[in-house]
Amino acid sequence: MSAHDPAGPRPGFTRRQALSCLATWTGAAVVWTVAGGVPRALGATGKGTPAAAEKNALTFVQISDTHIGFRKDANPDVVGSLRRAIADINGLPDAPAFVVHTGDVSHLSKPEEFGKAREVLQEIRVDRVHTIPGEHDTIDDGATGYLRFFDHDGNGKSWYSFDHAGVHFVGLNNVLNFKLGTMAALGDEQIAWLKDDLSRVSHSTPIVMLAHIPLWTIWEPWGWGTADSAEAIALLRPYGSVTVLNGHIHQVLQKVEGNVALHTAMSLAYPLPTPGQAGIGEPGPVTVPAGELGKLLGTRKVSIVPGRHELALLDTPLDH
Repeated sequence: MSAHDPAGPRPGFTRRQALSCLATWTGAAVVWTVAGGVPRALGATGKGTPAAAEKNALTFVQISDTHIGFRKDANPDVVGSLRRAIADINGLPDAPAFVVHTGDVSHLSKPEEFGKAREVLQEIRVDRVHTIPGEHDTIDDGATGYLRFFDHDGNGKSWYSFDHAGVHFVGLNNVLNFKLGTMAALGDEQIAWLKDDLSRVSHSTPIVMLAHIPLWTIWEPWGWGTADSAEAIALLRPYGSVTVLNGHIHQVLQKVEGNVALHTAMSLAYPLPTPGQAGIGEPGPVTVPAGELGKLLGTRKVSIVPGRHELALLDTPLDH
């Protein structure tokens, strides 16, 4: 597949074969800080120095869509791309508290891909890398293979929550019923769990939610959205500060609904088409000339200003 296959996956493709034509790239790790109860992004790792974190702020890094195991022309060295991001993370002047990975750790859910991903992620000099699964991590046997390597708290569930420095983090799984061209969902069990989890959290506590597929509908024909996201967002509305971090679409988009700010992230594998791009049945990896790829690997600075809903975004390519 060069830029894309206008016809989409051919009849008779298995889910594994179809997903092997999909993935993610643009290489950025986003540095987040939480100060005064409001998350904001200091900037992305890469060339240049991100703004300094406020004293006593919680700072963490977001990466997404590493697709370990992908070897097509769009990016024949995804491990190298991940290691480039890791070098940037390890070189930050103020070490982040941890890293979050918003899904598609692997490309085809193979044990060797998960193993390699875990091995390389351990090179990040942080106490913990918090991961959630993407649809590429749940091929064939659901989250079973993923959980053998990335079971967050050892309870056999691919969704979880934790608290850090006064912030409540929630990791969700909205890919278990993923099917190309349809909208995936969280499902009743996970929505019920989320309601119970949030019921014990004060409305003044900042919430950071992780989910691979965006929690708003970006382009329904490609399945770029979550069918029951409205139910999850409704549970978040009472909270004064909510930040939702997504991956999956390999490009930066944002939406603000009241106190809920939703962000998609660039990936560490390859670009995908813009939503609804003409002539594309299913989105696939975009291949660019080798000399151009670095221009698509970007850094991102996002500021969420206390008392304001408008977000300031600045994306800078790694090669500029």
